[in-house]
Amino acid sequence: MAYDVATAKDLAREALAAENGYRLPMLNARIAVFSGNYNYVRDGANQALNRLVAHLERRGAKVLVFSPVTDSPAFAHAGTLSPTPSVPFPRRAEYRFPLGLPRKSREILEKFNPDLLHVSSPDLLCMAAIKFAHAKGKPVVASVHTRFETYLDYYGIGFLTGLLKWHMRRFYSGCAQVYAPSPSMAQELESSGIVSSPRIWSRGVNADLFSPAHRSDDWRAQQGFRPDDVVIAFASRLVLEKGLAQFTRVLDQLRKQGLPFRTLILGEGPERGNLEAALPDALFTGHISGPDLGRAYASADLFLFPSLTETFGNVTLEAMAAGLVPVCANATGASSLIESGTTGFLCDPASDQDFVDRLAFLIRNPVRRAEMARLGRRASLDYSWDVVLDRLIWQYLELIPHAARDSI
Repeated sequence: MAYDVATAKDLAREALAAENGYRLPMLNARIAVFSGNYNYVRDGANQALNRLVAHLERRGAKVLVFSPVTDSPAFAHAGTLSPTPSVPFPRRAEYRFPLGLPRKSREILEKFNPDLLHVSSPDLLCMAAIKFAHAKGKPVVASVHTRFETYLDYYGIGFLTGLLKWHMRRFYSGCAQVYAPSPSMAQELESSGIVSSPRIWSRGVNADLFSPAHRSDDWRAQQGFRPDDVVIAFASRLVLEKGLAQFTRVLDQLRKQGLPFRTLILGEGPERGNLEAALPDALFTGHISGPDLGRAYASADLFLFPSLTETFGNVTLEAMAAGLVPVCANATGASSLIESGTTGFLCDPASDQDFVDRLAFLIRNPVRRAEMARLGRRASLDYSWDVVLDRLIWQYLELIPHAARDSI
């Protein structure tokens, strides 16, 4: 199966064109969702799952989520959450490693009697969910949120990549449908032999929250940004696998050219201290959300994101919606969102200079920068959360057609 950017755009436009008189999928079904991190650390994966759960309930389904929990969740979760046992990850204690589906959780699952199970990561909890589904004759589907196989090099255990890929192939082969978040990620999964014939469950953006309309000159001034400063933003969890080392190298080279730019870091994470030391003049907002996040995005000008580990690129889409020009690694996620040279730039991940040249061009050419920002904003409007999530429900209904209810 071939996937490309044009295909993704055609699907999005087709869905959006159908919104007038759109037939909403309604579900008379019980859906069990399994996640290694549903609410204790905020990230793109659990934001998508929480949106899905809330949407399923709006469409009439009953949903029960199984996930590790902590005493201090990062946000109020959607739906009903059933805690499962876990231990901290080595070297990344903010994350939990699920220990499977113990007897108590299994009894809760059996009583819930799901029509369909949805797993979201190749861990022990989701492996147990697949085993349960097979034993009960229930369909099980999987969504891919994280490129786990790309993480290992960042932590000095790249020699385990082959073993992890073998495990992922075995894990996803037990699922009736596997959803990739972008055409580029689907192509990567298929070409690497990890998933055969993956489907697409895209991601959406809140185009009201992330909008150029929220740009604030007052906010910029309060942060110490001059009117002529070009603000380069980064937004994500501050972790090694987001390309932080390359990010700092690129900015250092730009600085040596004497270009007028400032740096804005949106997010929090264990690498913040190291990043602050490397970028002493940058503005770090820490974790912000809602209108504050939308305003901060819109008050920047460029978005630099060299991460190679994205499956979709939620932050890239948010940046485009907010009117920033993205300069990203030519890798999964961004390559499905950006039309290089038109709505942003896709750079050679192996070349710091490629990133530097693209950023320098945009800093020096404000008219071209404004035009690319306008086109990027327009392209981002192809992604509507309701349509994206309804498309997933229609795929569910291929497996549980008895659960269809009259549309509204």
